[in-house]
Amino acid sequence: MDAIYIPQLTKAPERTGELQIKEFLPGLETLTPVRGKIRMQHCGNYLQIHVKAESIITLTCDRCLQQYNSRIAIDTSEIIWLEERANDPEELPLEREVAMEDLVESLSPTGHFYPSEWLYEQMCLAIPQRQLCDNKCPGIESANKSDDVIDSRWASLESLKKQFPS
Repeated sequence: MDAIYIPQLTKAPERTGELQIKEFLPGLETLTPVRGKIRMQHCGNYLQIHVKAESIITLTCDRCLQQYNSRIAIDTSEIIWLEERANDPEELPLEREVAMEDLVESLSPTGHFYPSEWLYEQMCLAIPQRQLCDNKCPGIESANKSDDVIDSRWASLESLKKQFPS
């Protein structure tokens, strides 16, 4: 996806641009291309971005360590403020305290919006933190359910252990 020049959106009908998506995103390993659409609307001093997209990704279950495929779908929107000095490294102090209301995205009104980067971030946020192949997943089953069964790889250690009194 190409970068969108923000002032160009002001000349679009209803100050809105729309992109159809059907591609693999760099850095995001998916089985199918990400499909959907992004709608960008220039609202004067901010951009209203809305996306509806989906893909299939391979995850590893946290309990049983088996891989499984999962559908990742997003339907979200975000406001990105347009500020003259947005992301200017010369203006940022080395350390500063940030209030909760200052935790917002901002871009320069004469800069570019990179939809592929923004979409990558949204897709990563949609990946579940707790990855389970099934809610009833039993987890890794222990091969040694009783003390009588000894893994042959540990046999020499077991014989050494028997030489010393407990």
